[in-house]
Amino acid sequence: MRKVLVRFVFDQFWIVQSVGNELHVGLGWLLSLWSGVALGRLTWLAIRTRRAADVLTALCFWSIVPGGLLLLSRTDVPLTRTGIPIFGYGLMMFIGFAAGTLLAIRHAARVGIDSDVILDLILWLLVPGLLGARLFYVIQYSDRIFREARGLEYVTRFVAVWDGGLVFYGSVIGGILGGWLFCRSRNLRPLLMGDVVAPSLFVGLGFGRIGCFLYGCCYGGPSDLPWAVQFPRDSLTFQAQVQAGVIDPTAECTIPLHPTQIYSSLLAFLLAGILSWSFRRRPYEGFVVGLMFILYPVNRFVLELIRSDEQGQLGTSLTISQLISVGLFISGVSLLVWLSKTRDPIPSAEQRARTG
Repeated sequence: MRKVLVRFVFDQFWIVQSVGNELHVGLGWLLSLWSGVALGRLTWLAIRTRRAADVLTALCFWSIVPGGLLLLSRTDVPLTRTGIPIFGYGLMMFIGFAAGTLLAIRHAARVGIDSDVILDLILWLLVPGLLGARLFYVIQYSDRIFREARGLEYVTRFVAVWDGGLVFYGSVIGGILGGWLFCRSRNLRPLLMGDVVAPSLFVGLGFGRIGCFLYGCCYGGPSDLPWAVQFPRDSLTFQAQVQAGVIDPTAECTIPLHPTQIYSSLLAFLLAGILSWSFRRRPYEGFVVGLMFILYPVNRFVLELIRSDEQGQLGTSLTISQLISVGLFISGVSLLVWLSKTRDPIPSAEQRARTG
């Protein structure tokens, strides 16, 4: 549970030391790692192309980062005093995005869609999705986010997605809008593209929830199970429990809680597998999208029962996520019923082989 996984520091070149809840690593180790990757890349390029000009160009490119860091280390700017933090939440988001993109490209190839189309689509999903996820979070937790904010702090706190604070349902809404606009502009079938990328959403969610665990958001309720977890003082969970009067400000960690982030991560990976399996066997276009709108809301509704970071809404005991889950579940069932009556079935592999 580390908000900052690693902090690369400038003042001690070869240090590797745990400081508080962070791991401080000297700049020398970062430069060594970068140099090793660069050497491997340059060797591969030299063997493949055998052109000195290409290798020299790549060498110049790979030299920019270490050269810039070495120059920076000789200055007295805030970054050299604080070091370069690698935030767990942001890193998991990046890994999830990369893995989800690769999976979408693989699914696209099965239906004859070029990888360039998927790369363009991912950007149309990513930007509106991040905006929707962040906007949903900011609206839901505005009192906490903007507490005692002044001037430009309102802007920096709004955009600080690397520091946690995204709502999956907000990303779904934003992503659907961005994806629909992309399909309209490229004259593509939205339901087909939705089937292609649906499993990737949950690969990204699986890694994203690991980021939530590292940051301490989306935490669960009290638990006495053997795998219950306690969050340290620098976590969002600790701050929330202090404000709620659950623990004393001088405590070393939170009370034992359900690791709902890990539950959610495992279920997201499972759902990604189910949707990937369904994609290869879907009876008609849009089936995977409809199945997603049915399965995930059930998953989320149940998880909300053991989470304790949201309150009931609209005079009910249901959280905003549970209310949205009910709506999406009904929409998913309705979509599958409608598609089953209006869409032609997709020929199976055996049928295509007989007719081809």
